[in-house]
Amino acid sequence: MEVRLLPGERIDELQRNNYRIIQNERKFCFGMDAVLLSGFAKAKEGERVLDLGTGTGIIPILMEAKTRASHFTALEIQQESADMARRSVALNHLEDKISIVVGDIKKASSLFGKAVFDVVTSNPPYMTEQHGLTNPELPKAIARHELLCSLEDVVREAASVLKPNGRFYMVHRPFRLAEIFSVLKEYRLEPKAMRLVHPFVDKEPNMVLLECIRGAKPMLKIAPPLIIYKEAGVYTDEIYDVYGY
Repeated sequence: MEVRLLPGERIDELQRNNYRIIQNERKFCFGMDAVLLSGFAKAKEGERVLDLGTGTGIIPILMEAKTRASHFTALEIQQESADMARRSVALNHLEDKISIVVGDIKKASSLFGKAVFDVVTSNPPYMTEQHGLTNPELPKAIARHELLCSLEDVVREAASVLKPNGRFYMVHRPFRLAEIFSVLKEYRLEPKAMRLVHPFVDKEPNMVLLECIRGAKPMLKIAPPLIIYKEAGVYTDEIYDVYGY
C-alpha cells in the first residue's frame, strides 16, 4: 500500500512480519527501549491492550506481530506523531487491529472508561527536569521530559483503565526506581517482575523493565540482567532475537 510521506519522513523495516514504520528523524524516532518493552510485555490471545504515549506506534505494531491479542489501542497527545502512527498502521494493513487515538494520558480513563483493558504498556518520558531544554515545544523534548504528563499520571491512568489482575508493563530508568515503586504501590499496581538492562556486562544498568499486576499480592521476581552489547557495535544474541534479526 502506498502512503503519503511528509518532508523529512522515511519508511523503516521492522524485521517482523514484513512490517514497516514511518519515522522522521528531525521529530522523533523510536529507540531500543520501545523495542525491548515490546519483547518484554505479554499479551494473551483475545486480550485488549492500551499503549500510553505511543509516539509513532512502534509498541503496538511490534506487539501485534509478536502476540495474539485481539486489539491494540494507542494513545498519543502529539498530533504529528499520531498521524505518522496512523499512516504506519495503514501501511501494514492493521486498521482492524490497531486504533490510534489523539488524546491526553492524564485523561485516559475518561476517554476509554475504567477497568476495560487487560494489558497497558508505556514507554513514558524519563526526565523530570527541563534543564538544557532550548525549546520545550519540540516533539523530542515532549517525548523525553515530563512536560505534558508525569510518572504519577501514567501510573494512575494505567491502574484506572486496567481490569482487576490486569498487567502493566513499563520501561524506565533505574535512577528513578525508588519513586517508581512508591507510585506503583500508591495505585495498587504491584511490581511482580523486574529486569535490568545493561549496555555491557560490566556497566551499570541504564534501563529497567517492569511488569505489574493490578491488585496482586506482593512478590517481586528479579529476572537475569539483559545485556545489550557483547562488544562495541555487536549485539548479544538475545538482543538480535528481540529485534528479529
